[in-house]
Amino acid sequence: MAEDPKWELAILASVQSFEEKLLQEYVDGEVPVPQGLEDISLAQSDGDVHETLTRMRRWLRLLDMAITPAMLRSAFTTDTDPEIAEAMLRYLVRKKHQSEVSRDKTDVVATFLYRHPRVPGQWERRGYGLDGSLPLSPFEIALIEILADTDVPDLPEEHVHVLRQFSSLQEEAESFDDFHALLESGVIARVRELKRELEASFCHPGVLATIAPYNAAFGKKFDSLFRAATAEIKSFAQVLQEQGGSILGTVDGVDVTVEHIAALEEGELLKVDYRDALRKFQSISKLKKTLERRPPMRGTPVSTPASGRAAAAAAPAPVRRPSIDIHTMRASVTPQQIAAEETKLRKVEESIRVFVRVADPKFRQIVPMRFFNLTLTPAEADAYCADYLEEKSLRSGVARALLRMVAIIARMTTELEELQRHENSASLWKLHADSLVALLELAHTVTENAKRIVDLANQHDSPEHTESIRISLDKLRERQELVISRISRGN
Repeated sequence: MAEDPKWELAILASVQSFEEKLLQEYVDGEVPVPQGLEDISLAQSDGDVHETLTRMRRWLRLLDMAITPAMLRSAFTTDTDPEIAEAMLRYLVRKKHQSEVSRDKTDVVATFLYRHPRVPGQWERRGYGLDGSLPLSPFEIALIEILADTDVPDLPEEHVHVLRQFSSLQEEAESFDDFHALLESGVIARVRELKRELEASFCHPGVLATIAPYNAAFGKKFDSLFRAATAEIKSFAQVLQEQGGSILGTVDGVDVTVEHIAALEEGELLKVDYRDALRKFQSISKLKKTLERRPPMRGTPVSTPASGRAAAAAAPAPVRRPSIDIHTMRASVTPQQIAAEETKLRKVEESIRVFVRVADPKFRQIVPMRFFNLTLTPAEADAYCADYLEEKSLRSGVARALLRMVAIIARMTTELEELQRHENSASLWKLHADSLVALLELAHTVTENAKRIVDLANQHDSPEHTESIRISLDKLRERQELVISRISRGN
């Protein structure tokens, strides 16, 4: 069918207007529309339509490159005019080269049209042909009309076979009542592979009429299970917080805290493409499974005298250790112990640095450790993000001192926790006590260095550096006193 240039111009103008508006939501400032392609110019233009079409196609290709499928998913709302989606579908199908990104965009637009019919229930109305056969679905008929002036590819038999598999996959997805089970089933990966196998046939009305209903049904099921999973996790986090806890569990070696769950916005995450957000979905799924393996959380019961005696009889008797001379222990610290602790401190510094640099700025001052949350001052967080640590300057000296003090505090807190956990094992208790004594020696060294930096900061009239060092020194001193107290009394 011959194309009407003015009709095509109207389609491209609609797509251009939508994509420009979409880009303005993601970038600062106005999108610099080429002269002559603004809405007013297009409405008033009576010049060469073919020249305008050529310029507009070049501009749309640039906009197309800048817009991702996830951006389209977020931009299409219940307020979006279906005519815009129809125009965009025609534009995408007419593209000569169908990349994977282009296919994903077509997928998003077709699914939007299925989810938002012009008349409610429009796609469910389906009768039978005069010969008793099942006619085309109303949605496929609508797609044929939308793409009437577009050359769509033929549908080979092998691709028809591929389409038949979507029905069973939809039934499989609908059968799950657990978010983790849905992710572990591999349905998402299998569907993506089937879509990839369709190649150029993906833009055929029959293909889109099969895939869009599947997407809508799967999306509804996925969203429902995901929201149920996050609701359970948030409920668990609330109970844990009320009982004074902060760490829900460990996922891929990282502690998940109450603060992380509080910052979880499931609505925003569901707008992202499943493939792009899959890692986060899997992390939430793993956390839910971890929590399910825990015993139910209850309030602390009030013990009766009888129950107290029974518990005392069942609990192993604590190991009695004599009081320890901390000064003697510190004097016997070997260079090998110091070297071993130095290695551990460097690892702690690096792990904290990685977290602080990639964390949400609102939460980067709360670093999840194995047994606790490490709270950083703003100056300490900035030091872990600094790119000037190798300089020979006052600010680099301050930053390095803050890094080391934070790492020592973190190591001391970890070893104190281990000390408490192994109080009934004399050998393990002694092992952690030795580590704490070595850390005391390193704390003494960093304290002396920090005092020298404070003197230098005072000479340079830099009160902000002096204050940041002082606050960290106070935290370190408090931790040292706790270590000495715990080790000296032998428990």
